[in-house]
Amino acid sequence: MSVLLPVFLDLQGESALVVGGGAVALRRVATLLEAGLNVTVVAPELHPDFAKMSVQTAQRAYHASDSAGQRVVVAATDSPAVNDAVTADARDAGALVNHAGNAGQGSLRFAATTTRAGVQVAVSSGRELPMLTQALTERIAELLPTQAQLDGWTARREEAVTLKPDAKAAALAELRAEIRAGVGLQDRGAA
Repeated sequence: MSVLLPVFLDLQGESALVVGGGAVALRRVATLLEAGLNVTVVAPELHPDFAKMSVQTAQRAYHASDSAGQRVVVAATDSPAVNDAVTADARDAGALVNHAGNAGQGSLRFAATTTRAGVQVAVSSGRELPMLTQALTERIAELLPTQAQLDGWTARREEAVTLKPDAKAAALAELRAEIRAGVGLQDRGAA
C-alpha cells in the first residue's frame, strides 16, 4: 500500500476529461463539476443524464490525443484495457489521473466527503473499501458544527486574539474546550 498525500486542490476552471459513459463516469463528472472543472466526456455510449449536465460530450471511442492538455483525467469505462491505456496516456501528458477500475494505477483518488457550514472533511481508507469510507463519512457528518456554532466560535477566537496575553490564553483555552466538547471529545488542554 502506497502512502497518499491528502490535499485539497483548487482546480476551478481547469479542464477535465472523463472517459466512460456509465454510472461511475456520471458520479465522477458530478464531483468534478461541483469542484468547478470544465468537463469533457468521451464514450461510445453515454448515460442519458449527461444531457442534463454542463459538460461537453463526444460520443465516440477514446483517442490517445484526448488526454493532451487535460489537468485531470478519469478512466471510467468497463474495459480494463481502455482504462489502462487512458491512465498511461494521462500520465504521459502530465495530468492527474483516476483509474476507476484499479485506483492504485492512477495518481488521483476520489475521497468520500462531507461538508457543513464550510467545514469539509474527506475520508480515504487507503484501500478499496468504499463501504468503510462512506460509513466514516456519515459518522463524521454528525459531528460537524452548525453554521451558528462555527460563526460563534470564529467570533470568539477573533475577540480572544485581541486580548492581553494572559486573558488571550484563558479565552482560547475555554474556546478549545468548548469546540472539543462540541465534537464529542474531552479537552486535553493546549495542543
